[in-house]
Amino acid sequence: MVIRRVGPLSCAKVAGLLYLILGFVIGACFSLFAVAGSFAGGAEGFFPMFMGAGAIVILPIFYGGFGFVGTLIMASLFNFVVGITGGVEVDAS
Repeated sequence: MVIRRVGPLSCAKVAGLLYLILGFVIGACFSLFAVAGSFAGGAEGFFPMFMGAGAIVILPIFYGGFGFVGTLIMASLFNFVVGITGGVEVDAS
């Protein structure tokens, strides 16, 4: 079987969702460390706690958006290069 084309928008939607999920996981870890550091006395005030809680919202949006755009560009470049080289041979047995 030879892959000669991929749907850029389809690939971008899937990758964007996967990066969004990854952003939630990384944001949750970042938030946990920021809140723990704030409670441990590493910083004064509530600013570090708000930054940590904001990571749960901000990071998934950025990860999902950049993952979507990056995959859209790479899938389009893949289609261009595959048009020149003839395709990618895959043995699915």
